[in-house]
Amino acid sequence: MSRQQRERWKMIRMYKEETGATDIRMIEVAKWIKERGGTMPSAPSPVEILAKQLSRAAREETRNDLKSGLPYRVNHAYNVKRGDEVLTFWIDIDERAPRDKMDKSLKTRREQMVGDAYHLRLDGMHWNSINPDETPLQVELDFTDDVEWRLHAPRDEQAAADDERKAS
Repeated sequence: MSRQQRERWKMIRMYKEETGATDIRMIEVAKWIKERGGTMPSAPSPVEILAKQLSRAAREETRNDLKSGLPYRVNHAYNVKRGDEVLTFWIDIDERAPRDKMDKSLKTRREQMVGDAYHLRLDGMHWNSINPDETPLQVELDFTDDVEWRLHAPRDEQAAADDERKAS
């Protein structure tokens, strides 16, 4: 963790202490910091902003499989380390994406899911430990049935689930 990250955590705690807020919106914290003369990050260049927007658009593009009719993600990111820099490249699955690059992309996404599940479990365990008089929260991490349900759900239910995922 960087010094900058620790500073940001400190600013969030200071905001909560001063305002008494427990449920916070980061835009409000950022305004609070700016009002107090806090250091604002340098704005990304228009090219960097557009690159982020393009990445988001690429990540969200879907097509329907001709055989199953099910949607799939078109664009897949994979990383390459060059010196001290990690470069992200995008490939289109339908443009005969090489197996090694697709494998790398899918494994990276799976590792992101594992990381999320790990921290979800830790968060639930911590909440349970500090709330011993409450019914413990149970976090199910076996997604097999959920995935099967989505694969076989009517299309409108799949679309609603996908829309909910994108909104969160």
